[in-house]
Amino acid sequence: MSKRNSQASKQAARERIRAQQEAERRREKRKRSIIVGTSIVGVLAIAGGISYAVVQGNKPGYWEEAKDQKLVKPANTTGKEGTTVVIGKASAKKTLKVYEDPRCPICASFEQAVGPTVEKDLKDGKYKLQFVGATFLDRNFQGEGSRNAMSALGAALNVSPDAFLAYKKALYSADNHPAESDDKFKDDANLLKIANEVPELKKSAAFKKAVKDGTYDRWALAMSDAFSANKDDVGGTPALVMNGKQLKGADGRNAPMTPEDFNKAVDKELKA
Repeated sequence: MSKRNSQASKQAARERIRAQQEAERRREKRKRSIIVGTSIVGVLAIAGGISYAVVQGNKPGYWEEAKDQKLVKPANTTGKEGTTVVIGKASAKKTLKVYEDPRCPICASFEQAVGPTVEKDLKDGKYKLQFVGATFLDRNFQGEGSRNAMSALGAALNVSPDAFLAYKKALYSADNHPAESDDKFKDDANLLKIANEVPELKKSAAFKKAVKDGTYDRWALAMSDAFSANKDDVGGTPALVMNGKQLKGADGRNAPMTPEDFNKAVDKELKA
């Protein structure tokens, strides 16, 4: 049985870890108070107790344990670990890689401003879209929302590519996307509420179960590893790559953030 069968069990696991750590801290505080001023034997006892507390405090959390879960690859993916996600018409000759982190506010700005253009281009067969997901903001801001949202995106992708794109759009919308320091995406209930904006997901019992069970948590970690190992020299998000080149906006440094700059950069590579 999965270690994460429900939102309640996942939360309980975190609370259990925190409770264990807090209990160890209180226990060590009492030990130190008792043996202050005693013999060297007492000092050694403190050292041993502190070492034990450090070991306990460094026990793996849920996402560390998730690395050992069985990998379940979403439908509509390819590659050894299912981390190659390509969407669009097979007749499109070129592919636009889009690197995004679910918690990234600049990614949200890009999706809100340029997303409709990308959506139209895909329908027109102008190019295919390859999604590469990152979760580094969970490290930067000490959370788990990027990984949890990535797992939910995997559940959406398992339903259909269209559901995946629609859900990604909903997550990045102005109404739903939090500040990068606000870890709202860690909550399954919030992710499911946003998913109700996508008709295909709202009616999908399989999607809801996958989010609650964490079916694609291991896949989310694999996707994060794929981002870290990318060969496009991408270190942040959003990033756009075509023909092995990172596309830049008018400033020559960052991804194009307007439809005009985006079209200019893409059209240049389509002609190359």
